[in-house]
Amino acid sequence: MADLDFNPSSASHQPTSAAFLRRLQHHAPNSTQLAGLLTLMITGAILLLLTGITFAGSVIALIFFSPFIVVSSPIWVPAATFLFLLTAGFLSMCGFGILLVASLSWMYRYFRGLHPPGSDRVDYARSRIYDTASHVKDYAREYGGYLQSKVKDAAPGA
Repeated sequence: MADLDFNPSSASHQPTSAAFLRRLQHHAPNSTQLAGLLTLMITGAILLLLTGITFAGSVIALIFFSPFIVVSSPIWVPAATFLFLLTAGFLSMCGFGILLVASLSWMYRYFRGLHPPGSDRVDYARSRIYDTASHVKDYAREYGGYLQSKVKDAAPGA
């Protein structure tokens, strides 16, 4: 009956509180991790404080400047609309200009035979269009002959 002997040095017979403390000490953060956690908490608290101050300042400024905004809105709304349309027009013209330059560059490389990206798809589409047009022409030739023979049957003297 050796299992019944109490041996304080064996891990299976230690009290649960000592085992818990040893596990806790094993998983406890070292000084570097503790300093990092402390720095993270202080930085988070400062940023949270700055966020609260910014939000409170924005609300106070909105309350304070609301009468000025309401009184001067007949000036701000048309000015903002004009600036928005001016900016949108300028950006769209720049975008269309860039698109035009890119398209012309691609077409130049394509017609020079330099095979830009996507040229294989254009060649495939061109061959499909040519094949379809050829089939339509053949079909029209056959169907047109069929219609002419029907017209001759309907009006033999025509």
